[in-house]
Amino acid sequence: MTDRIRTNRRDFLTVASAGGAAALLGGFAISPAMAAAATGRSEKPLKAAFSNAGLQATWCAQGKQAAEFWGKLYNVEVTWFDGELDAVKQRAAIDNMASQKWDFVAIQAFGIGTLTQPVQKMIDAGIPVIDMDTLIAPLDKINIHSFLAPDNEFMGSSVTQALVDAIGGKGNIIMTQGALGHTGAQGRTRGFESIIKKYPDIKVLEKQPADWDVTKVARLWETYLTKYPKIDAAYFHNDDMALAAYNVMKAHKRTDIKIGGCDAMPPALAAVLEGRMHATVRNPSCRIHGGAIVAGVAAVAGEKTGEGGIPKNVVADGPVVTKANAEGMLWMENHFLI
Repeated sequence: MTDRIRTNRRDFLTVASAGGAAALLGGFAISPAMAAAATGRSEKPLKAAFSNAGLQATWCAQGKQAAEFWGKLYNVEVTWFDGELDAVKQRAAIDNMASQKWDFVAIQAFGIGTLTQPVQKMIDAGIPVIDMDTLIAPLDKINIHSFLAPDNEFMGSSVTQALVDAIGGKGNIIMTQGALGHTGAQGRTRGFESIIKKYPDIKVLEKQPADWDVTKVARLWETYLTKYPKIDAAYFHNDDMALAAYNVMKAHKRTDIKIGGCDAMPPALAAVLEGRMHATVRNPSCRIHGGAIVAGVAAVAGEKTGEGGIPKNVVADGPVVTKANAEGMLWMENHFLI
């Protein structure tokens, strides 16, 4: 029975890594409760600590909801340590986390290398650490149990391609990056550049970082709209920044700019349906945070990382979202499936 549960749990994570959780849970109408039963709910109550970059970000707030939802299914009490979109504040929170005892922890770092010392302290204490979305440290430098993340280069390239297609392969574009130390933002930039280099008639006007900060985005875009009389498209590393910029564009009567974001959060899905945004792409917050619960419970049950156990690196990808599929994506998110 134990072997079957471990196999089911591993299969669950493997399917999720191939973008298949939507099919596993949605396409075949398997409920989260059924998934919990199939993959091994903990018999004893577990205590887990979670932290992500900052609950001001919609993606992070949705992830917290998903972690708590899946935690109840798996008999895990989740305690949250908010990163507050600030590397120094998150470090203080993780230092606090590392001073306590947990059955497992799951962390999305604000920036690579900022949390290595307290995370290593927890690993040395025998606490399984699940890394979410961005690298805590290079995988060959720290022995985390599993790394669950989207394909950031795909997200950057796919939305950029949608924008390029929308402007006919020529014109002026701006990229607004997230935090430069965030490995996800780095991947999204590589994805953006991989598409732009194919189009000599597209000019990149700006690609400054805004650190996921909507106030900083508004300041940048006030400047851009004054400086550049012609902007055809804009790619943002997350939806919150895209929508903050849209508000500035609207105030300047410049809503002809094609906007693309990342994460496919509910406000962005509404914007896509209403035509305020051209496209976004799903960064599966629910599957990453929920998957961290599954992986953590498996680790506590004794499942090792690697062949035959928990995958070391789980790629949880998601589709580009346009008007054609935004409504269905919203339904999936509301059920914590993707």
